[in-house]
Amino acid sequence: MDLSQQNIMYLPGIGPKKAEILKKEIEVASWEDILFYFPYKYIDRSKIFKIREIDGTMPFIQLKGKIRNYEFLGEGSGRRLTAVFYDDTGTIELVWFRMLKQIPDLYKIGTEYILFGKPTIFGHRINIAHPELETENKFYEGEVGVQGQYNTTEKMKNAFLHSRAIQKIITQILENLKTPLTETLSEDIIEKAHLIGLDEAIRNIHFPKSASELRKAQYRLKFEELFYLQINILQVTKYREKRLGGFRFTKVGDYFNNFYHRNLPFELTNAQKRVIREIRQDVNTGRQMNRLLQGDVGSGKTLVALLALLLALDNGFQGAIMAPTEILANQHYETIQSLVAGLNIEVALLTGSTKKKQRTVMLPRIKSGEIQILVGTHALIEDTVAFGHLGLIVVDEQHRFGVAQRAKLWEKNTIPPHVLVMTATPIPRTLAMTIYGDLDVSVIDELPPGRKPVKTYHVYDAKRGQLYESVRKQLREGRQVYIVYPLIEESEKVDLQNLMEGFENTKKIFPEYRVCMIHGKMKAAEKEAQMQKFVAGETQIMVATTVIEVGVNVPNASVMIIENAERFGLSQLHQLRGRVGRGAKQSMCILLTRYELSENTRKRLSIMTETNDGFVIAEEDLKLRGPGDIDGTQQSGIAFNLKIANLAHDGQILSLARDLASEILEEDPFLEKPFHAILKNRLDKLNRQRRTGWFMIS
Repeated sequence: MDLSQQNIMYLPGIGPKKAEILKKEIEVASWEDILFYFPYKYIDRSKIFKIREIDGTMPFIQLKGKIRNYEFLGEGSGRRLTAVFYDDTGTIELVWFRMLKQIPDLYKIGTEYILFGKPTIFGHRINIAHPELETENKFYEGEVGVQGQYNTTEKMKNAFLHSRAIQKIITQILENLKTPLTETLSEDIIEKAHLIGLDEAIRNIHFPKSASELRKAQYRLKFEELFYLQINILQVTKYREKRLGGFRFTKVGDYFNNFYHRNLPFELTNAQKRVIREIRQDVNTGRQMNRLLQGDVGSGKTLVALLALLLALDNGFQGAIMAPTEILANQHYETIQSLVAGLNIEVALLTGSTKKKQRTVMLPRIKSGEIQILVGTHALIEDTVAFGHLGLIVVDEQHRFGVAQRAKLWEKNTIPPHVLVMTATPIPRTLAMTIYGDLDVSVIDELPPGRKPVKTYHVYDAKRGQLYESVRKQLREGRQVYIVYPLIEESEKVDLQNLMEGFENTKKIFPEYRVCMIHGKMKAAEKEAQMQKFVAGETQIMVATTVIEVGVNVPNASVMIIENAERFGLSQLHQLRGRVGRGAKQSMCILLTRYELSENTRKRLSIMTETNDGFVIAEEDLKLRGPGDIDGTQQSGIAFNLKIANLAHDGQILSLARDLASEILEEDPFLEKPFHAILKNRLDKLNRQRRTGWFMIS
């Protein structure tokens, strides 16, 4: 029986309305979908408490008792239904805010029920809101003990599709199955990875017989999820290697050598030299290079990118750099222009602000190859932009571009150009293997000589006076200061108001210094003008939102104050901190917060004060927030939704899955051999289910 073809609508107690809710709310339409809708936690339901034993601090508990009476209270949106629930040791209050008319018909006065819910204290009384109630004989129909709890939404709860209802649907399906579930992994994989079978895993993930059986089920299902993810990623790489050629950059010529020996501003770090060797090797294989270059803010990625572009020029090709913002594109353009001065290299800048007159002159020169390095924003992917012989694309901060945008640049040639993707957002190893698994990864893990790590302090609002004095000292020494405010959509008006107040307040506190302001709502030209004033040193203090997170290089700025630092994620705090410490002077970053903070927030801020290592911070961020919140994960796109595996905690399983996937594809890249049919069928099915993607684009 193909469970993906069995509609959930026809199960007893479901019907069209509930089926529609399940589809819309949790993407469950078939028997297979719900069997792969896993519990998010497990609760021991073997213990039944007495009312006198419970208090308002306990997690979910069970009681056995009866309902004495119902009472409607309040009016309008505050209307609620209460009931007294009792056993032989006392009473508690039950309360409902939805389905008020149906509840008294569902749960009868005087009938004995097993109650499941979370006790809380309200008005000095213990109450339980929206409890689950079952008659004792129904409750004991299933296995009692460790039971799964399923995520449900408000709409589901309103239709009585709560966690217990999900459990009942799964019970029905498993009881209806006449044969074990069809296996989705080949025997050799099951054996090599020491896995239990799929049927056993699915039964134990929903209804674990013991803690050890549950662990085996979780391991099997996590492995499978990560294994197919890696097969999918690695197949793309194999496809490229087999089917797609790449330009060969066979020589290192005058452009590269003259720059290296005459224009190089300082001795390269060993890490930079290592990465350049890796790039040189890649571009001489006859296959398209797809390399991810990771390096913390200020580690010298642009210099490496320029040397790669000069290799392209030496071999008769053009190069392009695409940046996500005009500020960053301008910065790359100016940096490259100054670095290649005197080497007779044509560099041009193309952004949304480039005037029509300039474009008219520029476009034919790009097509003829006269412009050798083109720097720009997404303006580079416009149809009017045609290259003569594009050999290398450098994409900076790639997670800020949509996949389709990158695809257009990739298609500018019949033979795809080499691709170097740069990011200053350190990516945890497990996430890099998943999002960028089809790219070779290079890491610059050294700072250039003379750079000092930024000192980071956590300061409470009450100490502002002392903080401003130490800032004034830095300003007297000729340094510059950033003051950053949060700005998020949910509280945009209030946040902008706080920013404006902060701007006015800063002018009052530091009347002897000039203050500028920048935020994302300003017009591009206005932003650029304010930014240039700060870069030129005409203003000493910049009050800003996170619009400065990427792409501002002001070596003279040595102080970063982050207001309401508790509202920022770890990776974002690290990115902001990277705006200072770009010169030889000691820099500092101040995390300003109120005193009342959650434990999680305190941990986040203490990590920032303890380390400057972006990779340590990224790993911690992943653990604290989960992969869904990490910058760019959604756009870069994990191939299949992860339903049970957790990239923050399942690194070992991921490594094993990748090793086995790699082993199989080495022998059979497109799973064409008969004994891999089971893997091919499963992968094809997963690819049909996922949203269509530009799977070939890095």
